[in-house]
Amino acid sequence: MEKQFPKNVRQIGNVSDEPKIYVEDYVDTYLSQLREKAAETAIGAALVGEIQSLEDQDVVYISGAIQMKELEVKGTEIAIEEETWKQLEEDKQEYFPSKELVGWCLIETGHPMGLNSGVKKVHEASFSKANSIFIWKDALEADEIYYAYKYHELMQMGGHYIYYEKNPSMQNYMINTRKKIGVTPSEVVEDRAAKDFRSAVREKMEYKEQKGSSKFTYATSVLLVVVVLAIGISTVNNFDKMEAVQTSLESLSQSVNKPESKTGTVNENEGADSDKNTTAGEAKAEDADAEDKEVSGGTVPETSTIQEQLGDEDYYVVQKGDTLDSISVKLYGNTSHVEAICKMNGLSDGNLIFIGQKLLLP
Repeated sequence: MEKQFPKNVRQIGNVSDEPKIYVEDYVDTYLSQLREKAAETAIGAALVGEIQSLEDQDVVYISGAIQMKELEVKGTEIAIEEETWKQLEEDKQEYFPSKELVGWCLIETGHPMGLNSGVKKVHEASFSKANSIFIWKDALEADEIYYAYKYHELMQMGGHYIYYEKNPSMQNYMINTRKKIGVTPSEVVEDRAAKDFRSAVREKMEYKEQKGSSKFTYATSVLLVVVVLAIGISTVNNFDKMEAVQTSLESLSQSVNKPESKTGTVNENEGADSDKNTTAGEAKAEDADAEDKEVSGGTVPETSTIQEQLGDEDYYVVQKGDTLDSISVKLYGNTSHVEAICKMNGLSDGNLIFIGQKLLLP
């Protein structure tokens, strides 16, 4: 089956050039975390993914990033030891066996935004495939530049895409290497780009709801006009009835513009009967507490027992029949941690989890 362009993407800059560059969300987050650690010493990372042609366009997918063990920058010279290359190959085989090297990233401070002889030398020696990518990041600022290797030159690109897909390979790499770079799971997964994307989706949904509400208001107004005409024609010679019509119109207009008034009336009635319903309310609260303690027809084990089973691990492996609600109750005794688990793992839909998936825990 031919690979298709990712559906959930966020555009950064001008993407009219080729190759089209797609960077997976976890990779972008990981590189940002490395940037925060590179204030004193330059850090390098190899990029893995695919370089291909899709719909008559050159495309580069960057689905993984592997930190270089050692990288030394002296002036315009960049030194990468042989041991570092061996380590990169071992990590690639362990975490990204089906991917290829598609470029590299250099994070440094105190250098002008541009290429130097050292960068070109490293790229041509180790990443000389057509359309391979070089990313330069400033460790102190949020500046970054993407380059593509075309016509035997590194050419600056105007922009790229961030795409959002399940990426267990990169997630596993981040979990297993976080201690080496001093990054906690929450730091790695709390992704600003994913937040922005979810916010954009939320705004789109709110717009659709407002649009639907506007259509309903319009239809109600049309119906109101029809009622006015019908009543007006039948009472044109009766002044008393016209006054009654005017009163009715005012009531209808208030009900359309202030839908909450109905709620207010109900609340007042409820207030009058509040003493009678106190016992029933307490009974419902007890039932709700009982429901929190049961998930999928089973009894939840004590939270302390679950924590002992997890030991020092910072993630939970999804089992058959698990939901985010059941996982939260299983680990914390209630469902209050569902939203935090979603944020930790960049989940926009809490139902989209699969058996064997590793979920980072808050």
